[in-house]
Amino acid sequence: MVPHNPERRVDYSASRLMPIATIPSVGLTSEQVAERFASGKRNVRPSGPDRTTADIIKANTLTRFNLLIAVLVVVIIFVAPIQDALFGLVMVINSVIGIVQELRAKVALDRLRLIEAPHVRVIRDGIETSIPVEDVVEDDTVVLHSGDQVVVDGTVSSSHGLEIDESLLTGEADAVPKEAGHWARSGSFVVAGSGHMIAEHVGVESFAAQLAVEARKFTLVNSEIRSGINTVLTIIGWMLIPIGLILVIGQLTQGFAQAATGAVAGMVAMIPQGLVLLTSVAFAVAVVRLGRHRVLVQELPAVETLARVDVVCFDKTGTLTEGTLRLIATQLITGDKDTVRHALGALSRVENEPNATAQLLVGSTSDPGWRLAQSVPFSSARKWSAASFHQRGTWVLGAPDIVAPLTKHLAATIAKHTKAGRRVIALAYTDASLAGTDLPPGLATWALVIVGDTVRTDAEAALAFFAEQGVAVKVISGDDPRTVAAIAHAAGVAGSNRVVDGRRLPTDPDRLQSIAERGVVFGRITPHQKRDLVQALQAKGHTVAMTGDGVNDVLALKEADIGVAMGGGSAASRAVSQLVLLDGTFDALPQVVAEGRRIIGNIERVSNLFLTKTVYAMALAVSTAFAQVAFPFLPRQLSLVGALTIGIPGFFLALQPSATPVRPGFLLRAFRFAIPTGLIAAAATYGAYGLARSQGVGLAEARTTATLVLVAVSLFALLVVSRPLTTARQVLVMAMTFVFVLTVALEPPRVFYELPLPSAIVIWASVGIAAATGTVMYAAWQLSGWILQGGVHSFVAAVVGTFRGKPVDHEG
Repeated sequence: MVPHNPERRVDYSASRLMPIATIPSVGLTSEQVAERFASGKRNVRPSGPDRTTADIIKANTLTRFNLLIAVLVVVIIFVAPIQDALFGLVMVINSVIGIVQELRAKVALDRLRLIEAPHVRVIRDGIETSIPVEDVVEDDTVVLHSGDQVVVDGTVSSSHGLEIDESLLTGEADAVPKEAGHWARSGSFVVAGSGHMIAEHVGVESFAAQLAVEARKFTLVNSEIRSGINTVLTIIGWMLIPIGLILVIGQLTQGFAQAATGAVAGMVAMIPQGLVLLTSVAFAVAVVRLGRHRVLVQELPAVETLARVDVVCFDKTGTLTEGTLRLIATQLITGDKDTVRHALGALSRVENEPNATAQLLVGSTSDPGWRLAQSVPFSSARKWSAASFHQRGTWVLGAPDIVAPLTKHLAATIAKHTKAGRRVIALAYTDASLAGTDLPPGLATWALVIVGDTVRTDAEAALAFFAEQGVAVKVISGDDPRTVAAIAHAAGVAGSNRVVDGRRLPTDPDRLQSIAERGVVFGRITPHQKRDLVQALQAKGHTVAMTGDGVNDVLALKEADIGVAMGGGSAASRAVSQLVLLDGTFDALPQVVAEGRRIIGNIERVSNLFLTKTVYAMALAVSTAFAQVAFPFLPRQLSLVGALTIGIPGFFLALQPSATPVRPGFLLRAFRFAIPTGLIAAAATYGAYGLARSQGVGLAEARTTATLVLVAVSLFALLVVSRPLTTARQVLVMAMTFVFVLTVALEPPRVFYELPLPSAIVIWASVGIAAATGTVMYAAWQLSGWILQGGVHSFVAAVVGTFRGKPVDHEG
């Protein structure tokens, strides 16, 4: 957005830009503002679904499973030693960690939101000043300029070519001209011109209140990971009580205390206590880490969604380039230099809030003092601006191929500059007057304004990262396709020679999808075409991220799976985006993608471990109930196994770097790993336990045997999910193994966990069972993946083909 003085005296007596009849009032007085503050007529937005400190504490403590665990703790206190209530301490630690991490994330978000807090300009006591959006009061005179978001509902009081895009509210494609007396709704945004409006509906009465709720969420909605985990928890919740009752009934022959203790051990093991915690912690840590890179996460699911992105669409100006324009030359085509210089000086001063090109011309020309008769402000859809001056004719500034016919020589001159990556703007003249927002007839080009921009120094490295990660890059701009292609090539965009001219884009959805898929550089694209291209890519199955900073990017930012706005961009672009790069630095984007992939990849790893524990706990519970024997573990022993093979490693794995591309089907892959792994682990553990009991080993020693086997098998599963085995992950697995060995070797922890050592032959038998189980487990895991990927079909096809004497295609 164009920088402005936050407080300036407004002098309308000398205004050349609007008729006297539409000059706004001096606004409210300080006393009137104070009265409205006192009566609650402020634009205070509802708090929405942002999580308060109380909400965070409640969400991490008052859960179904925490309630169940608390009840089981009470049961254990009455029927078993207090050591067996260790799982209750784990619950408390989990809750504390979750609360602390989410509060850290909340503080980080609140700090960044304060920096990024939206402001609006109003007139009070005759002074135009910038205030926070929530400080707007009823009857305030609100100033509107191109790129501004309309933040309250009200009546337009003055208009200078004011055009508002309401497509986000109504779906209508065309910008709506607004004159004095017209109604303006919050949630729309200004695409051209300027004006003023009187605030009538503020706060909860305005549409902006609903927009604020949607744009400032701290939730995990629309998350495949979260949805999958909730599905698992629902299934476990329905199965937990019936299996617990079966387990109690099946062990009553061992006495009530023994039956209750075994049932508690089995039920606690079935609950994936740390899974929800680690998911929340991972997302919370992501917010904090991204905050350090000055990235504001406005909707938390954006972190996960961006990890799934396989197409990134960039606007050219302000994203691939720095957006700092420089005047290279003014090339005279006809007429005289003085007239061209005066025309450029007059045109660039028509707008109250000039765009970047007009600002550049203001700095390189002087005001000729021409009297304005009528004007049409610049808009990205039209790609031109115009003004009629008394006794000076009508002048148009815009895209050369749009404002006037091109001769062969003129077209060649323009091509030379555009191929060098320069922007070419035509200055055209006609004697005809302006009529509405249509180009006047008889226009002829008098001069070409040659403008240059600089490719961002961080663009090449960021683009290389996306190429390495398999993310396709599309450059979509309103500039000449040749200029955009040259800039894209200079920045290092792969396929920058695949150029599409927006004026020849089809409206047929199928053809548009095909072109969107093949093309890389798109020029002369209107704001609505940007949105259509995003939709076309989505229709082809892509997850699309859109970056932009201008009002012309708003529709595409809103439509994309992830909208990423530059911090220095327009208020409207920031309002509709899920992520805001506060420093506007391009190199922050790879950090965001990497953070998303780290979170999702690692949550999937950790989910495999927790679900494996649930599966083997259920299998052991059912087996024990039907065999009517004592449960193979005490609650404290399963707490030890869970902590060393799942809980502690899971916490570290969830925060490890990971560049693995995210794929759909999280739940299917989790079950593919957890079900065979959990069943085999249960079979090995129960087999070792049964073998020990059949050899006359006491119950305590047999439980030690079961613990040894389960720890060994679970550590093997940990190795599998930790691949690739980096040095840090190898150290993690070895550390957990070492801690378990110490627990068994040292008397105090061995006594605490009631792990008396069985005979040497039983220990060696346990080692053999664990080793054999690891081999079987790996084979089963590979087989399950082969089956899910169509291996059985391929095998049958191969056999049939062999018998028929046909060659077998092994491509799949």
